[in-house]
Amino acid sequence: MKNFISNIRLPWLIFTLLVFSGLVKLGFWQNDRALQKEQRIASIAQLSQTQALSLEQVLSEKEEINDLPLKMTGEFANEIIFLLDNQTNKGQLGYRVYQVFNSGNKAVLVNLGWVLGSINRQELPDVQAIKGQHQLSGHVRKIEEGIMLMEQVLLKNKWPLRVQQIELDKFSTLISRQLLPFVVYLDKTESVGYEKNWQPIVMPPEKHRAYAFQWFSLAIAWLLLMIWASIKLNKNS
Repeated sequence: MKNFISNIRLPWLIFTLLVFSGLVKLGFWQNDRALQKEQRIASIAQLSQTQALSLEQVLSEKEEINDLPLKMTGEFANEIIFLLDNQTNKGQLGYRVYQVFNSGNKAVLVNLGWVLGSINRQELPDVQAIKGQHQLSGHVRKIEEGIMLMEQVLLKNKWPLRVQQIELDKFSTLISRQLLPFVVYLDKTESVGYEKNWQPIVMPPEKHRAYAFQWFSLAIAWLLLMIWASIKLNKNS
């Protein structure tokens, strides 16, 4: 029996430490995310007090361009509208509406806002393409790609086109025009578009810290459980 206990003790210890270190790493990762969010909130507050840049100025920036205020003039591309699926607003399911905007020789995707979806998944919202010359105010946002369970296949059969994720490279190939590597979110004061319900930070730092506390608590609980189990096993031997 003692030989058996000795044989399982080392793997038991390794397994315990691996799980413990994994939980601790998750806690530190959430804490780092909280710090990043705090830094971004401070940066957004500072940028909101600065003068809006032109599209050319944004493109010439060598520093981080995320959240930079922007003002641009041009016209929307006729009918090229993407509907981002599964977007909620006040408990209701809908879409975010994106339309390509041409400014000079540049093309950029513009987030026009949120629209309510239908219970019938085959029915898309009645979204009309915005036309004519416009001067738009907004801010720059780089797209953070989420986890896709399946590769998104885009077929240009009819506009507007429902999509599961914003993939600028694929969109560029689809419309045969290179899109800039960011999206412009319109200011909430803009009259064009739909309901502009976006927030600069989806998950606040406090929530990340709460998750970090949970992971650290789980790590301690796991370690105490394994110590208790080891003591009990030794007593039984």
